[in-house]
Amino acid sequence: MTELQNKIRALIEPTVARLDYDLVAVEWIADTRGGMLRISIDQLKPGLGGIGASDCAKVSHHVSQLLDETDPIESNYFLEVSSPGIERPVQRASDFAKFAGYRAKVRLAEGQPRRRFTGKLVGAEGNDVKIQVDGQEYTFPADAVERAHLVLDLEEFERIGSQT
Repeated sequence: MTELQNKIRALIEPTVARLDYDLVAVEWIADTRGGMLRISIDQLKPGLGGIGASDCAKVSHHVSQLLDETDPIESNYFLEVSSPGIERPVQRASDFAKFAGYRAKVRLAEGQPRRRFTGKLVGAEGNDVKIQVDGQEYTFPADAVERAHLVLDLEEFERIGSQT
């Protein structure tokens, strides 16, 4: 994640948790008009069902106020709050561990010997995450991950949905 994403996560995560949601991902997508801040949320406690429009609106309202007060983004931007969806983002080392056994696509930051991986998540040890690709295991720091998401079929997506 970028420095901005880390800063925003640290800023809004306590508010999102206080509202009884899990902050799954913070994504910053820059464009010529400013950018988009995409926040993915899920239920904090398993078995509460999925995320609906009212959940997203509630989090958007509180996060928007917080971002307006602290103003961590210098340019104009749009705020989008959504459920993780079938291409569930994976950002925290704990999520790499939680979803061990599932397939994922991972793109690392510039400067890494290899940047793209598609394979089975093996887990995490401390801040290091592991993925198995074609029988070979790769380990890298979670901080080096630029973007990662699960690659699920419908059955896996439904199974994860009932667990979160």
